[in-house]
Amino acid sequence: MREKTERIVREWTDACDAEVSIAVLGGAWKPSILSLLGEHDVLRFGELSRLLLEPTARVLTRQLRELEDDGLITREVYRQVPPKVEYRLSDLGRGAQPLVDTLTRWGGEYAAHQRRMLAEPASVGDAERQKESVPQ
Repeated sequence: MREKTERIVREWTDACDAEVSIAVLGGAWKPSILSLLGEHDVLRFGELSRLLLEPTARVLTRQLRELEDDGLITREVYRQVPPKVEYRLSDLGRGAQPLVDTLTRWGGEYAAHQRRMLAEPASVGDAERQKESVPQ
């Protein structure tokens, strides 16, 4: 377990369980990594990078290490040339899949709602308030 995660688990009360989930699952690419490993079962670093539309190697490495340290994925290194490393969901990571799926669904609905709001023309009242706020 990462030091940050351990501190959160030790110090936060049960009332903060949702925040613990966000602390473990939140981060650049983490939900996407978990979703892809859920779909593909086993992926190598390069495959993950391509499927995620090329995050930087540094960021992807960091996120994979954090997920591994928190016990959500496993990493298997094959001693061969060139080196081969495979990533899989652990039992704990598989248990997080329903939450990741729900977050994905909610995020899509939220983004669609916001896009609709942005596409709607401003109401007459909004236009009047905008005129009033412009300095003359």
